Amino acid sequence: MRATEILAAEASRGRPPAIVSLIGDTPLLEITRMDLGPCQLFVKLENQNPTGSIKDRVALAMIEAAEREGKLQPGGTIVEATAGNTGLGLALIAAAKGYRIVLVIPDKMSQEKISHVRALGAEVRIVRSDVTRGHPEYYQDTAARLAEEIPGAYYVNQFGNPANPAAHERSTGPEIWEQMRHDVDACVVGVGSGGTVTGLSRFFNRVRPRRGVEMILADPEGSILSEYVRTKQLVEAGNWAVEGIGEDFVPDIADLSYVTEAFAISDAESFAVARELLRREGILGGSSTGTLVAAALRYCRKQTRRKRVVTFVCDTGNKYLSKMYNDFWMAEQGFVQRQPQGNLSDLITHRAEAGEVISAGPTDSLLTAFKRMRSADVSQVPVLDESGRAVGILDESDLLVKVHSDPAQFNETVQSAMTDKLETLSPSAKMQDLLAVFNRGRVAIVMDGSKFLGLITRTDLLSYLRRHMPK
Repeated sequence: MRATEILAAEASRGRPPAIVSLIGDTPLLEITRMDLGPCQLFVKLENQNPTGSIKDRVALAMIEAAEREGKLQPGGTIVEATAGNTGLGLALIAAAKGYRIVLVIPDKMSQEKISHVRALGAEVRIVRSDVTRGHPEYYQDTAARLAEEIPGAYYVNQFGNPANPAAHERSTGPEIWEQMRHDVDACVVGVGSGGTVTGLSRFFNRVRPRRGVEMILADPEGSILSEYVRTKQLVEAGNWAVEGIGEDFVPDIADLSYVTEAFAISDAESFAVARELLRREGILGGSSTGTLVAAALRYCRKQTRRKRVVTFVCDTGNKYLSKMYNDFWMAEQGFVQRQPQGNLSDLITHRAEAGEVISAGPTDSLLTAFKRMRSADVSQVPVLDESGRAVGILDESDLLVKVHSDPAQFNETVQSAMTDKLETLSPSAKMQDLLAVFNRGRVAIVMDGSKFLGLITRTDLLSYLRRHMPK
């Protein structure tokens, strides 16, 4: 029996799900090894919630509110549009309480999040992330449409659900207030649905109405919200890779009237700060954490007197290991700049001299080579001898020809199936030489004399060209 089925069975017997009791009451940690100017900076570790994000709080609050109000009946279906974290929280609560759940997720979200919600039993619909409201594939419009089509469905709509900010007003705010011993000067937040900024603004305005707590917005470049805070003008949205915060509209529940300053943070800065936070402080935060901490650092460094500042580790970085914590992804996306050589070696994503190439030896079994190809998600591997010299290449076609009639051939050696007539290029070769290799259906093997430097695939060339397209 799957974990979700066990939770549902327990829920049907009326047994309270113990995991829900772990939501909230997260630790607060002081940052001690980063340049903070004259300030103190504290981060609330929302990555310690059961599914690893601050959204567990609002997921529980919104479902319990729907139950109280009769909008969600036993055996009903929960439908939501989500960047992933709200969906994770909702999937956990749905499993614990025995509800079906359907999540609509934009295609830019990390595979870790998608795999996680599916493992919790959620049904997932992936839609485009490059469209805005009014387009049939816009994620919120799709979720609203599904909720109308599915009998007994409840559309959570975190962007317009008053239980969302109420969760932060009643739990997150009071926790910070007590943990900071009633001494808070500023709070740095991001806006996805708007629940955090609205709930915290209301709470801090109530407990410290005269001196106040400055609300600082951390917004990805491309989002419209930082410009809206500064000018009250709605501008055209761009694109950003940070997940979970930033919008192309002002959410219905977002009360930005308390925000006193807004910082627009680039994807590159967000990812760099998140990685720095891990190296210096040992905190594995997600991409939006990088945005919030980057804005907090900017705010702290421009102050002329000591202030006590709070921000959030919004979710765990475990959800981004294939993206911003993956050096190859960072390089492919142009967020990590290598020293350019001015030749074809600039197109090599996985460099042999840095130990980045997945390879096979000529005496390895075909099964070993196939497993390496699968685990690295590549369709070919260079075959290197003991000295590191390229002696062949093995691709999926070579494997298939060898084993299709007799799977026992997987036990044969790589050299029995590899291609040893190699298409090699020197780093100084021209682009037309590379394209000629591709036109012959081959992968380019780059050699500097007898030294193997790496492979260049069509995907490598496309990634290189995309990084160098005009702004």
